[in-house]
Amino acid sequence: MKTRTIHVCTSCGSSAMRWQGQCPGCGEWNTLEARSGSTQGKTQNVSPASRPSRLSSVDLTRADHMPTGMQELDDVLGGGLVPGGVVLLGGEPGIGKSTLLLQLLSLAGTKDGHTLYISGEESLPQIRSRAQRLGLDQENLQAMATGSLEDILAALSSHGPYQLVIIDSVQTISSSESDSMPGAPTQIRQVSSSLIKAAKESGTCIFLVGHVTKEGQIAGPKLLEHMVDTVIYLEGDKEHLFRILRVIKNRFGPTDELVMFQMGALGLEVIQDPSTFFLQARDPALSGTAVVMAVDGHKPFAVEVQALATPSFLSIPRRTALGFDLNRLHLLLAVMEKKLQRSLAQSDIYTKIGGGLKLVDPGLDLGLVAAVLSSFHNQSLPERAIFWGEVDLNGQIRPVLGQDIRLKQAFRLGYKPVFCPRSPESDTGISTIMELQDMLFGSNNPGS
Repeated sequence: MKTRTIHVCTSCGSSAMRWQGQCPGCGEWNTLEARSGSTQGKTQNVSPASRPSRLSSVDLTRADHMPTGMQELDDVLGGGLVPGGVVLLGGEPGIGKSTLLLQLLSLAGTKDGHTLYISGEESLPQIRSRAQRLGLDQENLQAMATGSLEDILAALSSHGPYQLVIIDSVQTISSSESDSMPGAPTQIRQVSSSLIKAAKESGTCIFLVGHVTKEGQIAGPKLLEHMVDTVIYLEGDKEHLFRILRVIKNRFGPTDELVMFQMGALGLEVIQDPSTFFLQARDPALSGTAVVMAVDGHKPFAVEVQALATPSFLSIPRRTALGFDLNRLHLLLAVMEKKLQRSLAQSDIYTKIGGGLKLVDPGLDLGLVAAVLSSFHNQSLPERAIFWGEVDLNGQIRPVLGQDIRLKQAFRLGYKPVFCPRSPESDTGISTIMELQDMLFGSNNPGS
């Protein structure tokens, strides 16, 4: 057998016939390492599974969803766990990924499911201690502490088949076939491909925990998110009690779904009705606050938008936005200056979304305008008023996604008056921010 030397990039895994300073694949410098490879072709036998088949003859019994024991999580995943499916869970350190998956494993284990928790970060006593704090039934929990891919594959083949396997985390698992360190792109690619292959062959549903970078992306090659079947993120602020589980990709169900949790003494608890959860302890008599009917995924819920406009003693007034894009605030203030003829250039303006939420919903625009005007006039808004709508550069209020579900939710919660985009199907709504100002403050004009 003839051998040759190839050079493999430790960052992206691409190969080159000869060494060079810069990787041709990812552009990184000094990442090519010499490896020995074989030039002899290999003869492969074609397995029956790799032969073409008529779709009408394919057995769908393995594609049925299995309930997790948590109805809200089943809805997010599109019906439950899929045999042979691989789910990637990302989130910041300490956000509750391991807690959520240990609770999920306990629920699946109580339904006579053959489950296994594999940790490359914690020892077995640490796992048992956490399960004990969460009040979980430890008799139905099987755990394994290892960082070796070969040990995991051996356990799956000798003690399986398992219904559900959780691996925490994929960045801590390494294969002896790769010389790179655990967490390197080549290791993550090798480990993930081997685990995905094992899941498809055995029908085991595997959850992979992925660490994230400081930018919030899952560490490692982007290829990992393409390889798995489902990608979900656990988001939230560690200083607040709530968490949001969001679906980014799902081959077996809908995307843009989410479920809200709050951290309690026994782990993560589902918030059954998040529609008013973020309005707790709100005082509607204060100026500079507006209630907005936001939509995240397909769930409408009311949030509080807060604004503070105060005279500035700086040459360049401050603009602060917490929970949404700062550039969007700059845009809205420019539109208000132009169309409402309000002099905001000499005011520091601070805005935020109550409860530590982070939203990208364009329907927040109208509520932000109302909150800034309320603080600017130092006059509170109507107690049960609610807002949503996108504001364009001409001051017009444009329709946003989920108009119908926002309106139904607002009526169900008893909000009135409703300030939203005008639609042909309903007389409810306003057309411009000038109309909004007249309805809220009349001819009140403090001048420039």
